[in-house]
Amino acid sequence: MLKSFLGLLSFVLVLPASFQNIPSKTIATEAPHIQVSLLLDTSNSMDGLIDQAKSQLWKMVNELATAKKDGQSPDIEIALYEYGNDRLAATEGYIRQVTGLTADLDLVSEKLFALTTNGGSEYCGYVIKEAVKQLTWSDDNADMKIIIIAGNEPFDQGPEPYREACKSAIEKGIMINTIFCGNYDEGVNTLWKDGADLADGKYFNIDQDQKVVHIPTPYDQRILELNQKLNSTYIGYGDQGEERVMMQSAQDVNAASYGAANARERASVKAKSTYKNTSWDLVDAVEADEEAIDKLDKDDLPEEMRSMTKEEQKTYVETKAKERQAVQTEILDLEQKAKAFQDEKRKEMAENGDENTLDKVMSKAMREQARQKGYEIDN
Repeated sequence: MLKSFLGLLSFVLVLPASFQNIPSKTIATEAPHIQVSLLLDTSNSMDGLIDQAKSQLWKMVNELATAKKDGQSPDIEIALYEYGNDRLAATEGYIRQVTGLTADLDLVSEKLFALTTNGGSEYCGYVIKEAVKQLTWSDDNADMKIIIIAGNEPFDQGPEPYREACKSAIEKGIMINTIFCGNYDEGVNTLWKDGADLADGKYFNIDQDQKVVHIPTPYDQRILELNQKLNSTYIGYGDQGEERVMMQSAQDVNAASYGAANARERASVKAKSTYKNTSWDLVDAVEADEEAIDKLDKDDLPEEMRSMTKEEQKTYVETKAKERQAVQTEILDLEQKAKAFQDEKRKEMAENGDENTLDKVMSKAMREQARQKGYEIDN
């Protein structure tokens, strides 16, 4: 039975008016994209599924962040939908776009942790159709585009034919991985496998109530200490700055609620280029545009920078950037040691045999699909 939910995840943030004209710094070659839309059943019986998703978000992103295509790390965007919840509008198929495709991982985490379950009618075809239609999917067929839908009711429920929805996805190059929460054969008989087959995806079943096992390592505590140092290098600016700094810390706490090993996964993501916050952090903003500070009004700056000269402001940001790079380098070094330790422990664990855990099966599927799109990914 699939155990841990290899966490899965997008965002549009409003920049302060004085910063809206700052262009994103483009790389010489356009970075490849990995886009993942998570469609989660939030009906009454799915508390375990949501719990697994919360506990595995950072592990999934961390794994995707190791992928490279033509030597480049991908831009990773995640979207989140909930469906099958009676609190949602019946006229809209009992579905809700929680967040569109976004690279704002803190936002995805915040929204995921806010999900709750409640009764409902689960319309898989309806939510797939809306995800295909509503989200801003890449037009480049070389990019990796995946819908992951999880639930426990027949796949053909609801007013929208699932076959048409799945075909509309694959026509856009969007693969669909389906996850049935229950017995494998029951999922096949209720058409979850058919849904995946129609869109070149993979079908899995999980035990949504099985608890996730995180393997602690001797390096966790030091990485968490470094994570606090990493947070101190963020310089919030604009209307969102202070709020987003607090959100960052809040998502650290959410990750830590599943143990130090899970918090370590989040810290490792924050040490990679995947984790960018140009819309509220001046260090990332200046990396994207060297003239970013010159384009900001004084009131958009944090209090400690307002009395500085422009040169002092730039020096301050540059110092924080160097501090961040040093901390990230140390985290990534320790992450490799932690992974090696975990690999050895997994070999020793009796449960390592034939268990169908989400982190194992989904990891294998995502790796296979990434390689099909030309990505190299660490073993």
